[in-house]
Amino acid sequence: MIPEEIRQRVGYFFSGNAKSIQEVRAVGGGSINHAVQFTTQHKKYFLKWNDAIHYPGMFESEANGLRLIRSTNTLFVPEVLHSGVAGKYSFLLMEFLEPGRHQKNFWEHFGIQLAKMHRHPATLFGLDHDNYIGSLKQLNTQNESWADFFLAARLEPQFKMAMAANKLPSNALDWLENIAKVIDDIMPMEKPSLLHGDLWNGNFLVSNEGAACVIDPAVYYGHREMDLAMTKLFGGFDQDFYEAYHSEFPLMQGFEQRFDIYNLYPLLVHVNLFGGGYIQQVKNILSRF
Repeated sequence: MIPEEIRQRVGYFFSGNAKSIQEVRAVGGGSINHAVQFTTQHKKYFLKWNDAIHYPGMFESEANGLRLIRSTNTLFVPEVLHSGVAGKYSFLLMEFLEPGRHQKNFWEHFGIQLAKMHRHPATLFGLDHDNYIGSLKQLNTQNESWADFFLAARLEPQFKMAMAANKLPSNALDWLENIAKVIDDIMPMEKPSLLHGDLWNGNFLVSNEGAACVIDPAVYYGHREMDLAMTKLFGGFDQDFYEAYHSEFPLMQGFEQRFDIYNLYPLLVHVNLFGGGYIQQVKNILSRF
């Protein structure tokens, strides 16, 4: 089940003994990845891999993002143990988290910890390296201006990709120009915050301690309302989450009127990955401009 190249490479992590990998069981790893849980003599682990040529640096950037979140001592993330390339494959090895049940104050704790992570600032929006959101490259070219970063590094690449695939009309960049004219008036000025970058219902787990554990980040420093907006995109989180977040790190007035503009980015990502009804959702937001 595990390609031999990866088995041998991961075996070095376990004192050079690939035979220590036992009881391999397939688990979910996303639409482009293979993933397994396996045990050694002492512990369970999670391993996923994909094609190194088609997705260069994907797992290295994911590992960097998880470590960056972990370094804040706020949201819980699985420990990254090893990542690299083995033959034609790239792989990521992490601790395996036993599933648990929500603790009594699960959503309140989740909201507070996210707010605390967002208090970790940077001087520039973006990141010192590019990474991925889903299977798409995510541009993180640093910028002093959030509006300029959002337009140049988030919306414009996705617009152009969708237009090249005929998923959006040829005049779609005119809509982007209309957004550019008003974006400074729409989005409040704040310092860059460390973001998960892809925070929706499918990207957190409940640990065996009953707390939220975030996975599959698309980390960068951005406007913290981006993370909050995306939590509302696919069904939303519990209201206790938002109330606890606001009590810890209050949002500026009018957020509810802004989250559609933030969510143009993940919706455009879904347009480029899946098409379908996401195209109409994008058009509905753009029609307001």
